[in-house]
Amino acid sequence: MPLYQAVVLAVVQGLTEFLPISSTAHLVLVPWVMGWQDPGLAFDVALHLGTLLAVVAYFARTWLRLLSLAFIGRAWPDAGGEEDRDLATNPRLFWFLVLATVPAGLAGLAFEHYVETTWRSPYVIAVMMIAIGLVLWWAERKGRFEKNLGRVSLMDSLAIGLAQAVAIIPGTSRSGITMAAAMARGAERPAAARFSFLLATPIIAGAALKTGWNVLKSGPLAADMRMVFAVGVAVSAISGFLVIGFLVRYLQRGTFKFFIWYRIVCGIIIIALAIFFRGPIGSQ
Repeated sequence: MPLYQAVVLAVVQGLTEFLPISSTAHLVLVPWVMGWQDPGLAFDVALHLGTLLAVVAYFARTWLRLLSLAFIGRAWPDAGGEEDRDLATNPRLFWFLVLATVPAGLAGLAFEHYVETTWRSPYVIAVMMIAIGLVLWWAERKGRFEKNLGRVSLMDSLAIGLAQAVAIIPGTSRSGITMAAAMARGAERPAAARFSFLLATPIIAGAALKTGWNVLKSGPLAADMRMVFAVGVAVSAISGFLVIGFLVRYLQRGTFKFFIWYRIVCGIIIIALAIFFRGPIGSQ
């Protein structure tokens, strides 16, 4: 893979993993439209590792506070005046996140074959882009926006976790559907984003481990892939970290209106491209 393609795809991963516009859809569609070869499993590992590093780095202190609350009953380090101060009122949030991860893990194991084959159709991706855009619109209209993370309940977490399971379908957007579910359960927009990003950590880690294991079974990383791998990790980590910070700040006052319209327009364009090219994704 040429280095410039690695940079482009790593930026796409970093941007779209955390914005509610579907990283899977963009990583499938960009090579399809550009006529590039499938980057392969090793590069997929690099992209997942990069975004995992991004979310872990951004929320490192939050995870320390969640773990300390879960196991010793008090937040460490002290949140002071930072946004994590709401965690102290919800010491079980770590366990809620653990339980919310289960549905997506089971769905991934059950439907892995379809995710890698049938559901990679541009029509499936387009329909899900539009459908989840409409779900986000509905959540924006119906949300009460009154809960911070300190008020997230077990039932809220399970509902968001079940929504995350749907994200195995390409075009859904894990962040998009979990944020929509959180808002539908009454969460404030920033709290919905923070819960979604925290919930992403074990899922991204699991995907990286699973894909990495498949790569290791096929032998060591080829010499010509080492630089591409390193670039993929670094660029997706940096871009992902910046996007998380941007979205958390943006949602303090902004809405999902832009992302809703982006998804709908993008879905329509994908359908048009599929009709025009008449070629299956990955056929280049």
